[in-house]
Amino acid sequence: MSAFTLHDLQCFDAVARAGGFQAAAQVMNRSHPAVFAAVAKLERQVGVTLLERGGYRVQLTPAGQSFHRRAQALLRELESLHAHTAQLAMGAESELRVVIGDMCPVPQTLRLLSSFFAQHPSTRLHLHFEAITGPWERLFNDDADLIFHHVDKHDARLEWLSLCPVSFIPVAAPGFLPFRVTRSIRREQLRDLTQCIMRDTAQRSQPRDYFVVDGAPQCTVADQLMKKEVILQGMAWGHLPRFLIEQELRDGSLVSLAGQYLTGSVEDLVAARRHDRPHGPVANQLWEVIRERAGEWRR
Repeated sequence: MSAFTLHDLQCFDAVARAGGFQAAAQVMNRSHPAVFAAVAKLERQVGVTLLERGGYRVQLTPAGQSFHRRAQALLRELESLHAHTAQLAMGAESELRVVIGDMCPVPQTLRLLSSFFAQHPSTRLHLHFEAITGPWERLFNDDADLIFHHVDKHDARLEWLSLCPVSFIPVAAPGFLPFRVTRSIRREQLRDLTQCIMRDTAQRSQPRDYFVVDGAPQCTVADQLMKKEVILQGMAWGHLPRFLIEQELRDGSLVSLAGQYLTGSVEDLVAARRHDRPHGPVANQLWEVIRERAGEWRR
């Protein structure tokens, strides 16, 4: 079988879609004889009949249907390559690296990223999930273009968009504490009880401990959902973001331990990137979309 050209495939695809040579010629802005000749040449090259020409409309043969499906996949790749080449010519990025931190509401974030990158198919999304100081490490090591996490807003290297406050609440399953739950629980009362904490995903940064009770037995997990499940099962107590446990607090499957001495915290979730680095057109478009849709996180 001799090689066929992309032009031959494009003519065949146009005929299959339009149902005739004249209609395909008009779509392609070619002459009827040129399109007919290209498809006939393609059939000779592949060695099978691709079209039935006897009826009012040209029909695909069974072999033609199979060949057309493969041809369409190739032509879509060609269109994607053309779009990618055009973006490169405009200086658009071929990829963006985004990190979602452990305190970030995931559904809202993924919905935004999914809709945005569906409109920018030539820019590949590299998505990572990191905990504690992991997002910062990636950003400052130039392994991320954008993070969803909390940051030091006084750091001159950063620019950020405020998304929403995230409350962290100390919670336990009913009956986990060997004493009555009050608003005056002290940290030393919890020292003999297992505390569930998040594992810091940073590889080289100085680790930070949040809410850790010194000397208490620990259960270490990789993400907030696992942490929530461990606490729900009465295996430990720990701090969880309120947005993740609203229902459990209402139905009583978790109880808040927050009070005078065990206060929890509120962190400001932001989208952050380096202020001291250049950003391409797609990254800047994503930044503006996040700015416009910041209210989705607050809701």
